[in-house]
Amino acid sequence: MSRAFVREDDGGEAFEDLPDRPLSPHQNLVTSEGLAQIERMIEDLRRRLSQAHETDDKGEVARASRDLRYWSHRKSTAELVPASSDRSHVRFGSRVTFEREDGRRQTYRIVGEDEADPAKGTISYVSPLAQALLGRSVGDTITVAHTEAAITQIE
Repeated sequence: MSRAFVREDDGGEAFEDLPDRPLSPHQNLVTSEGLAQIERMIEDLRRRLSQAHETDDKGEVARASRDLRYWSHRKSTAELVPASSDRSHVRFGSRVTFEREDGRRQTYRIVGEDEADPAKGTISYVSPLAQALLGRSVGDTITVAHTEAAITQIE
């Protein structure tokens, strides 16, 4: 029986270690920005953990410890992929613009899993869209959401 959260007799909560965050089975490829993001997360979590210890906030200690374990592991397994000046085909780190059949133009940068945020124009290299784009060149056509799209620019 799991005892991740239990009530103490005095009414306060006691927290054991939270279960670890799941780790991806994929290579941990990162851009230089992604590696810097991981390093910032670790610094922030170390600060949060120290403050939580000072204030005896057991819940925050458990959360910050769990997240620090995750990000420390991600940093130790990070494989930095240097930026390339080769724009002849789509690769990790490329910013790709494509035009859909309905005329919509979209641009995404292909990055590591932890730095991906489609709302901000970045997608994980393991996503179906990135997989369709990788290795392609300007003028190539890919299938996106059951429609075709033509790659118009690679940066």
